[in-house]
Amino acid sequence: MLGGAHKEDDLWVFAYGSLIWRPGFCYDEACAARIIGFQRAFCVYSTHHRGNDQQPGLVLGLRRGGMCDGMVFRVKADLRDETLRYLRAREQISGVYRETQVQVEMHGQSFTQRAMTYVVETAHPNYAGHLPFQRQVQIIRNARGRSGANVEYLVNTSMHLRDLSIRDRNLERLAAAVGGLFANTFGETHVLHRRSACLAATMRSRVYAGPRLRPYERRRFLYRNRLE
Repeated sequence: MLGGAHKEDDLWVFAYGSLIWRPGFCYDEACAARIIGFQRAFCVYSTHHRGNDQQPGLVLGLRRGGMCDGMVFRVKADLRDETLRYLRAREQISGVYRETQVQVEMHGQSFTQRAMTYVVETAHPNYAGHLPFQRQVQIIRNARGRSGANVEYLVNTSMHLRDLSIRDRNLERLAAAVGGLFANTFGETHVLHRRSACLAATMRSRVYAGPRLRPYERRRFLYRNRLE
């Protein structure tokens, strides 16, 4: 529940993936929230945090359609610039995300709030599109990047959404397929081998080359990681 004093220039951030469980910035309040018109999907090739150029991973992005449940964070105005610098350094490594404002419905609140979030740029080479389910499973099982194994990203996101009583059937299905982590009944944790089994699955894999930015694409997208 958001109950503090708000300033007009406070920064509001909508989180739908790893920012939910590892925001990495100081915030004053947080609340479960929903946006309409965008959906969470494993639709972004990761060649940094959860994969590399030789074996890309898959991470979440917001794309058009449906709705998405997540978290909204309120950052005090005096930390606004510092937080934006941090988020841009973290999210804009390849320029695959576009920083934008969305209207957020907050759980238990009668008002909505504009919040900053990151939506996927579908023209970017790292946009994976609508991959078949088994292809998503294969990629997530196999990839590892500077921030750790791709399956750990999936597991952490799934578990924290569950803790927030947020259902995301695609993530639940992926978690079950990748490591047999969850039972079919939502809310009941049946961890068969926990993360060790999921991480062991990363040993069974084929390597393939990841997407590369061409020179004109670097100019088009990478300016985003230099925004001030």
